[in-house]
Amino acid sequence: MIGLSHIMLTSRYSAIHTHMRLRCRAPDRRLVIPKGVFFVETANELVYIVDDEASVGDALSTLLRANGKRVQIFTSGQGFLDFVRRDSCACLILDLRMPGLGGLEVQKLISAKTSIPVIFLTGRGDIPSTVKAMRGGAVDFLTKPVDEEALLTSVERALRQDRVCRQEMIEHARLVALYESLTPREREVLPLLVNGLLNKQAAFELGIAEYTVQIHRGHIMRKMEADSFATLVKLAGKLKIEAPSASSRNT
Repeated sequence: MIGLSHIMLTSRYSAIHTHMRLRCRAPDRRLVIPKGVFFVETANELVYIVDDEASVGDALSTLLRANGKRVQIFTSGQGFLDFVRRDSCACLILDLRMPGLGGLEVQKLISAKTSIPVIFLTGRGDIPSTVKAMRGGAVDFLTKPVDEEALLTSVERALRQDRVCRQEMIEHARLVALYESLTPREREVLPLLVNGLLNKQAAFELGIAEYTVQIHRGHIMRKMEADSFATLVKLAGKLKIEAPSASSRNT
């Protein structure tokens, strides 16, 4: 079990240290975000704790809050599953063995609906459970009594993982929006070009003039915000665009 007296001492020091760092890092109002660059808000990040032992949840919460984390505690897996999560970067500290739904069951039910990095805690860890947890995507598997530094490191890694995942989702959604701005004909031209066909070859495939393909190509580059053909190929690869079948092409 984490020593609560030690946590309280750590809390005072960490809180003062965190306050000093925040005061020294005033925001730069002149910051300009380049087009295509996104940032995931970290101020609303949450660490969820699910443990049937209230003393463990309280001790973990005290430690995490002392290190600048926002925390929400649940004493059962079902309680967490019934909770409507806010749309923010988060991670989950999950007890392996609990009355009712165990940690592995909770992990499985969560993964079927959404994604959240999971850190498992157990007082009686075993190899099969560890393997199942890791295969289910767990970030870490820690044994009680928990080492404070190991826990904080795991939480940082889990939040960073979720941050990156959310960043990728934002960028992918933006890329899909750009692709959906293309006309049906431009969506036919795009895969032919990125698969290496010359303008005249694409024109032959679609039964249109080469000049028309050139016009479509220019529109595609502009709408997809591609500064080069190599960039366009890379964007199409991220979207996993395939060339249309012959039966689906318009003549």
